[in-house]
Amino acid sequence: MSSFNQDLIADLRANQGKASSGPFQGRALAIVTTTGAKSREPRENPLVFSRSGDDLVVIASKGGAPNHPAWFHNLVATPRVKVEVDGEAFEAEARVAQGEEHDRLYAAHAALMPAFNEYQQRTTRKIPVVVLKRV
Repeated sequence: MSSFNQDLIADLRANQGKASSGPFQGRALAIVTTTGAKSREPRENPLVFSRSGDDLVVIASKGGAPNHPAWFHNLVATPRVKVEVDGEAFEAEARVAQGEEHDRLYAAHAALMPAFNEYQQRTTRKIPVVVLKRV
């Protein structure tokens, strides 16, 4: 994990899930812990999220890179994840949105964070939308 992500996770945990400085200050952030697809080790990732009802929505954009982020591969292999939001931790089940739901959730997410429109334009892959449902 990068030192940037390590520092961001420490900041989120120290401040009830709110980034106290830097580029993510004021953004809705969750710490999502997946299980490594190969290693079976826990992997923590700070992810920007939006909401759809009671569910959290995260986008596997990787900034518009040509391949999916590692965390996405991990949660497809093991959909049960740990989520930390606003200082609260809970288990969630992840699923990849398809069809109209994908398009609607991606558009809603990008309306809050317009950079996600740019990410889709940078790549030929269809960027996955992941719904995290508390269990």
